Amino acid sequence: MDKVRFGLVGTGHWAQKVHAPGLASHPGVDLVGVWGRDASRVAPVAERHGAAFFPDIDELFASVDAVAFAVPPELQSELALRAANAGCHLLVEKPIAMDVASADRLVAAVEANDLAALVFFTTRFVDKWESWLDTCIGAGLEGGRADWMSSHKAPGNPYAASQWRRKHGALWDVGPHMLAQLIPVLGPVADVAGFRGPEDLVHLVLTHEGGLTSRMSLSLSMPPAAVRVGVEFYGDNGWTIQPDHEWNIDHAYGRALGDLVDLIRSGQTRHRCDVRFGREVIEVIARCQVALDG
Repeated sequence: MDKVRFGLVGTGHWAQKVHAPGLASHPGVDLVGVWGRDASRVAPVAERHGAAFFPDIDELFASVDAVAFAVPPELQSELALRAANAGCHLLVEKPIAMDVASADRLVAAVEANDLAALVFFTTRFVDKWESWLDTCIGAGLEGGRADWMSSHKAPGNPYAASQWRRKHGALWDVGPHMLAQLIPVLGPVADVAGFRGPEDLVHLVLTHEGGLTSRMSLSLSMPPAAVRVGVEFYGDNGWTIQPDHEWNIDHAYGRALGDLVDLIRSGQTRHRCDVRFGREVIEVIARCQVALDG
């Protein structure tokens, strides 16, 4: 079967470390071309992976079947909408947008053009963690907690200079990862309450439909020695904890990319991590922001 022709939008650290090599090495993908805002960075990325440099993004969209995005979310929501309206399938990063209206426009374009569109929630494409989450879904668990308390203060952290992360903080950066695990197990979120700590540290209490509750603590500014990341749920048999696992980002990206290729080839558009679910996550994050600002 012919390979799926992909374009890559973005040339930053994440694009160079994950997207470009993942696209170039996947057996079901032909990385056709690359576009980026900084033209001086595009050619080296494209040449390194045997792709073409497209100075015009709309020409890239017209030349491919699908597009992977590795740009800040405000820009991603705008450009992914253009790609969808050009008939391209999508692999987008979280958050899919910075407001619900933009997320709604993207979902509408994807559905109107009968496209497959996945969100790369990294933890949802790690085999061991996804298997664990599957055992939690429908197991009658009563609540949970999720911590993503990381540190951009560590020397050499590649995300420390990210302007959108500095502006919007952990809620918008890592909050989607946690919600992508809490919602499937405990159900849609009905209500939120929020409390701020130092710098970008936030604590959120979520009430899920049916009355179950969970708690998220999120930060990008913890002391490096105080980093903690994990998810836990509880029920009649006590706590079930996300297993320790040395996961590989390249494997997770390959799984997400493989899922998208399979959807495109089969003509299917629904997936556990599609843009519809991405939109649900954005809606909760937006409500969390209101609760924190109130």
